[in-house]
Amino acid sequence: MKDYYAVLGIDSDASTSALKNAYRKKASEFHPDRNTSPSAPAQFREVQEAYDLLSDAVKRQDYDENRRRSLLENPLETAEQIWTTYMNKVLQ
Repeated sequence: MKDYYAVLGIDSDASTSALKNAYRKKASEFHPDRNTSPSAPAQFREVQEAYDLLSDAVKRQDYDENRRRSLLENPLETAEQIWTTYMNKVLQ
């Protein structure tokens, strides 16, 4: 399960305005017209996917519930995925 909050660099309790600001910042950072990195298009799509899901209140609620369930049912795998995502963002 992707951690869309980590993709956008926000907390899970972020407001809609914080979500929008984070999206704009990340979209600008990874937009293929501005970023010539070979990974920029994929990162831009990931940011877009995260925003599409989190900006819809119903989808966000479902995602949060699934996220909580995943952490409870399989805590080691979920923690490993979160940690890997976090470390990849820090080391870039």
